[in-house]
Amino acid sequence: MTYEEINEMMQEIGLPFAYHHFAEGESPDPPFTLFLSPGEDTFSADNFMYHSFKELHIELYTDEKSPDTEQRVEEVLTQHNIYYTKSEVWIESERLYEVLYIMEV
Repeated sequence: MTYEEINEMMQEIGLPFAYHHFAEGESPDPPFTLFLSPGEDTFSADNFMYHSFKELHIELYTDEKSPDTEQRVEEVLTQHNIYYTKSEVWIESERLYEVLYIMEV
C-alpha cells in the first residue's frame, strides 16, 4: 500500500488521525488514531529485491475502554483484507488507553 492508500483507509475509520504525531497543542480529544511505518521487510534473491512489505502501526487512543471504536478500526482493516495483531496498554502519564494494531502492507 502506498502512503496515499493508507491515508484513504485511515479516513474510512472516521476518527481524527495524523502520521506519527499531532503537532504540539493540536492533538484532538480522544478517540483519535495515529499511523506510522517504522520499518520494512524485503524479500530478495540474487541481489534483487522481489518484494517489499512495509510495517504499519495504527495506534488508537481512547480515554476509556471502547470496544465499539476498536470494532470500527477492525472492520476497516478487514474490509481491506489486512491481517493484524493487536495489543493494548494503559499510558498512565497521558491517562489514555492505546490499542496498537501491527500489520504488514
